[in-house]
Amino acid sequence: MCELLAMSSRVPATVRLSLGELARHGGLTGPHKDGWGVGFYDGTDARVFKDVTAASDSPWVEFLQRQPLASSIVLAHVRRLTQGTRTLASCQPFARELGGRTHLFAHNGDLDRARLPAVARAGARPLGDTDSEHAFCVLLDRLREPWLGDEPPTVEQRIAIVGEFAATLRPLGPANFLYSDGELLFAHGHIRTRPGGGFGPPGLHVLTRVCAVEPSPIEAPGLAITGAHAGEQRVVLVASVPLSTEGWAPLAEGELLVARAGAIVARVA
Repeated sequence: MCELLAMSSRVPATVRLSLGELARHGGLTGPHKDGWGVGFYDGTDARVFKDVTAASDSPWVEFLQRQPLASSIVLAHVRRLTQGTRTLASCQPFARELGGRTHLFAHNGDLDRARLPAVARAGARPLGDTDSEHAFCVLLDRLREPWLGDEPPTVEQRIAIVGEFAATLRPLGPANFLYSDGELLFAHGHIRTRPGGGFGPPGLHVLTRVCAVEPSPIEAPGLAITGAHAGEQRVVLVASVPLSTEGWAPLAEGELLVARAGAIVARVA
């Protein structure tokens, strides 16, 4: 299966991702060679980098390692192809504009695409041919009316919509996903392949870090996070599998975690 990684922080942090290392975590070198992507939010927009090659062979990963891109929300994905073709349009995270801001989405799992709800509006059509992007378009379809109002939807409204969307996906297959509207980061943990075979929870893990004075770097295989400003820093990290020996906690099966500015604001079972 694919692997996911996301960060929400109080102040922008520089995230240096070795996506090749991320893919190799847990001895999964072979399956994760079908593309990768990472999105860095900057206000209401996001810089999104994607490639169809293996992350370990991509010159774009080397480029990103040299760039001090600071962001308060980051989403990353390394792909193992299960549905769709090996094209740039099928690499994640997917990005769409809605309500004057960029929305990002990345999914880890294998959904029964034939049972996914139809996308009603022409403004939310897939560019590629994956179950993951189709699912994102279903979510955008449900978010469209609230986001096109005079005011952005409330946090409670957004949590309700994303929670109902997650409940729609779970009967269709593994439904671990990350979604952000540039303010909130949503992480839904479900099930993923287990070392002994079959599927089971947890599908995602979370780590929180608070630095009272000078932010200390977070170092792990394939990951380094450095605060861009002095002062109190709060960070929420979400990953498919723990990336260090720190206290990563598993999300319960079907749990939706919501973070804003480096703090968890809701956990919905």
